[in-house]
Amino acid sequence: MTRGKFITVEGVDGAGKSTHLQFIADAVAAASGRHAIVTREPGGTDLAERLRQAILGEPMTPIIETLLIFAGRADHVARVIRPAIEAGTWVVCDRFFDATVAYQGAGKGVPQELLDLLNKAANPGLEPDRTIVFDCSYEVSRQRLDASGKMLDRFEREDRGFFERVRAAYLARARAEPRRIRVVDASADVAQIRKQLEKALVF
Repeated sequence: MTRGKFITVEGVDGAGKSTHLQFIADAVAAASGRHAIVTREPGGTDLAERLRQAILGEPMTPIIETLLIFAGRADHVARVIRPAIEAGTWVVCDRFFDATVAYQGAGKGVPQELLDLLNKAANPGLEPDRTIVFDCSYEVSRQRLDASGKMLDRFEREDRGFFERVRAAYLARARAEPRRIRVVDASADVAQIRKQLEKALVF
């Protein structure tokens, strides 16, 4: 059985990436002739979803937050992501390790050496085949979050300084790994974003 591909979708809060997850899955399924599933982090398993509720809702130190994220990721990779890929299924995941580097690393100051060590333990040998980063300005992000009418989680309530650190980290990773990471202008309209996605999903 040919291995499936692993696609991760990243970006700042309010960039609108979740709106396009199913489009991405449908596009890669049509192009590859393979089944594609959509999953998310934190989350993706019963245990990881319970951890997600704590991570998004409860005040905690950056280290505790990071450890919970990796605990959920280890379960998610072992139970969902790796078995699906090995069975030939394509996996589209809403956030993965790049988010941890951006949010907990750049945003919260957790050392990169610790993140790398935890990643090796939680996620041995699995790297995304393609990562799409939805990028937008702070103003666009706030406008969309405010217009959503939903109760914002504690990451979505962070200040501009946090947003800019996270955004800068994503863009720095994209510059460092241009073969894997493609940046999408998320301030564009839906039709333009989908054209960018179609181009980004060519392997």
